[in-house]
Amino acid sequence: MAMTDGTLRCPLGHSFDVAKQGYVNLLPAAARFSADTAAMVAARADFLAAGHYAPIAESLAALARATAPTPTGGDPGCVVDIGGGTGYHHARVMAEFPGHEGILLDISKFAARRAARAHPRISAVVADAWDGLPIADEAASVVLNVFAPRNPAELRRILRPEGVLLVVTPRPDHLRELVEALGLLRVDEQKDERLADRFSAYFTKVARERSRSTMALDHKAVPRLVGMGPNAWHQHGERLEERIASLPEPCEVTVSITLTAYRPLV
Repeated sequence: MAMTDGTLRCPLGHSFDVAKQGYVNLLPAAARFSADTAAMVAARADFLAAGHYAPIAESLAALARATAPTPTGGDPGCVVDIGGGTGYHHARVMAEFPGHEGILLDISKFAARRAARAHPRISAVVADAWDGLPIADEAASVVLNVFAPRNPAELRRILRPEGVLLVVTPRPDHLRELVEALGLLRVDEQKDERLADRFSAYFTKVARERSRSTMALDHKAVPRLVGMGPNAWHQHGERLEERIASLPEPCEVTVSITLTAYRPLV
């Protein structure tokens, strides 16, 4: 695609206006999706701005720096974030790649609005991560996927042969104190194994880190955490408020993740 007078145009004649907030919406006009709402995105932005997930962003950036291909001249490839939300993690990783451009995809226009301002070299696009990604074959040298949907065939298509895919997934004990006290959604015990099975036809694992830490949350941070993800569709109202009020303050909450680096099978 080429940019002309604030509009993206493709060779087939399709055109997409750049919104005044700086993002491009590539979803079909009649599409209906369960995207994160403005309230969910605001909760996520506030929660992340407080630094609660900063260790995840730092670990992601460090592994990206250690595993990404070294540019050898010419186009270094872009850093793509699939389901990147507000751009919090993407912006941290971009700091490690000063010569690269970033592309963030998310199905929520409210997330894309914030992502467009997250970093000067990140371009935010509203698109469906389950569908064909609006990125050229082998255009990316680094692909990020943090707590987000993933289509392994499409991830393989857009990644260069020497590139790296970094995936962050929650472990079964992630947020366990809140899962038990508030009745939140549980992480599948076999999540890592199922991910490995889905990726085995397209990628080979080159590194894996498992991290467990705790964060201290007050009674303002807890509803933001609950309200920024899938639990927002299930937990709300007075009953949730009552349960949060019964928690100690601050509440020590486990952060438990797996960070995996993959290279494409060639």
